[in-house]
Amino acid sequence: MSAALAWSGDPAAATPEGGRWGSPATLGVPLDDRGLLLADGLFETVLVEGGQPLLLAAHLERWHRSADLLAMAPPPGEAVVRTLLREALRRSGWADAVLRLSWSRGAGGRGIDLPEPGEPPAAPRFWLQLAPWRPHFTPLRVVLSRWESRNAGSLTSRCKTFAYGGAIQARREARIAGADDALLSSSAGGLCCGTVANLLLHRDGRWLTPPLASGCLPGVMRGRALALGLAEETPLGASDLAAAEGALLINSLSCRPIAMFDGRALPHPTAAAAERFWRSLLVAESEGLEAAASGPA
Repeated sequence: MSAALAWSGDPAAATPEGGRWGSPATLGVPLDDRGLLLADGLFETVLVEGGQPLLLAAHLERWHRSADLLAMAPPPGEAVVRTLLREALRRSGWADAVLRLSWSRGAGGRGIDLPEPGEPPAAPRFWLQLAPWRPHFTPLRVVLSRWESRNAGSLTSRCKTFAYGGAIQARREARIAGADDALLSSSAGGLCCGTVANLLLHRDGRWLTPPLASGCLPGVMRGRALALGLAEETPLGASDLAAAEGALLINSLSCRPIAMFDGRALPHPTAAAAERFWRSLLVAESEGLEAAASGPA
């Protein structure tokens, strides 16, 4: 099978037999769903390698934390996700893939208001998609977006919501400029992140990343780098990037060195070095940490 595979069903009975399997193009979302109408939903993308979902617990923890922050019902837990993933892998025959988990607030009436206290809440909706994928590590050319920025004070900036309009336009801006991707500035000042990835700079032997107060998404791989002591938070600006010994855009599906910024070539890690760093975040062995801490050579 080469096309993506999807499952959609009742989240209260989320079993392989309790929903519909098919391609994403054949399974639909009702037209009154708030996820469709208002981007009122959350998602997670999880890399699967060798049939195993990488850092699944961390992804689900963020999913649940975000749902609580946005006053949504709790999404499915790990047991449900693993059961559906096993069936999706069996049906597809893939060992390496990307899993997308989608959680919508569900059906809603006209307008943006949520149900008042005492009124029945909307029934949430859950679906997943599986598609072939391998992580990417090749260098990127980036520009600083002049069209889009991240809102440092927004609740939704802390969550991986369906609303990616700003990222789409920033990526479009980059392509018009002959680049691959765009960096987004923070409404609080300084650099924030890429369109779909966190920013890491290497300076004076340390990996640095903008703080969550910048409005950047609390990325899973970013969180691993901080938890393992391989990176630290600090405000960063365009001048810091220009003077860095190397820089990466990192997420759960890739770790891409920044080779050029606004038309200026930058020193950058090789693709192999970027992959070593990325994979070191998946393990806690001392040899992995030493390789990661050694920098962008």
